[in-house]
Amino acid sequence: MKIVIQRVTSASVSINHTVVSSIGKGAAVLIGFHQNDTKETARWMAKKLIHLRYFQDHEGKTNLSLQDVQGELLVISQFTLYASCEEGRRPSLIHAASPVIAKPLYDFFIQELTHELKNVKTGVFGADMALSLVNDGPFTLIIER
Repeated sequence: MKIVIQRVTSASVSINHTVVSSIGKGAAVLIGFHQNDTKETARWMAKKLIHLRYFQDHEGKTNLSLQDVQGELLVISQFTLYASCEEGRRPSLIHAASPVIAKPLYDFFIQELTHELKNVKTGVFGADMALSLVNDGPFTLIIER
């Protein structure tokens, strides 16, 4: 499982030029699933996302978590995070989980997040989406497990 966390002041996702979800201060997260991922991996990653300290305190140090700042979260599925570009000119997606595996894990991941966070928004799994965001910092992290 791989996530890209972008600390944002705002973010939204649109489908066919219609906004389907939007957030204010928080994080926009792109999530990709490997074909060998499990619910245990998704649970670990959800906890990490919630409790990792990537927001600034009053001294400007990254000492606060998403939960500490009561930030909002926008989670977007993106299977291309597991694209391999090592050979040839077309990315290979053989390591990305199929929708049959990824969709239940995505739903489980969102469920785990909502146990601890109030403001969790999503895109639409498998849809062609346009993501707009204002990156705060910019501050971007990549976590893989």
